[in-house]
Amino acid sequence: MMQAHDVIHVVTSLEAAGIRVWLDGGWGIDALIGEQTRLHADLDLVIALHHVPHAREALGRHQYVVTEDELPTRCVLRDPTDRRIDFHTVTFDAEGGGVQQLQDGSSFRYPPPGFGGRGQIAGQTLPCLTPEVQMLCHVGYPPDAQDEHDVRLLHTRFGLALPPPYQR
Repeated sequence: MMQAHDVIHVVTSLEAAGIRVWLDGGWGIDALIGEQTRLHADLDLVIALHHVPHAREALGRHQYVVTEDELPTRCVLRDPTDRRIDFHTVTFDAEGGGVQQLQDGSSFRYPPPGFGGRGQIAGQTLPCLTPEVQMLCHVGYPPDAQDEHDVRLLHTRFGLALPPPYQR
């Protein structure tokens, strides 16, 4: 499990290495809410694709190793205690959007304003994707119970419309 202090440690380690990251997924939503609302098996981070080697080096000092390499889409690092970091890798375009090349050859574009989110984990302010982009990232696949939980939080806290298939 990834705990709040682990999230802060990973983000500050990467920032100290000159790498910008944005919280995504469950921890990103909990940061936007300002409190931990559920357990988290991993930490999802958006990162520039060209920073992956530097991130691997920085986190390698803390015993994280690559366990899944699906670049240019994503890369998962894990430490000996099973803490996992799932990097969602993007290439920034001229407008500041982040383009993620997907495994099927298509791409997903994080809109530029989506990188302007700020949230709090254990009282520490951290960069994260905005609520609108978090909601956008939760469509296009069959949701599980954690997705349902996260989307309902975004809907309730930020007044965002429930996208299909969450409209039940």
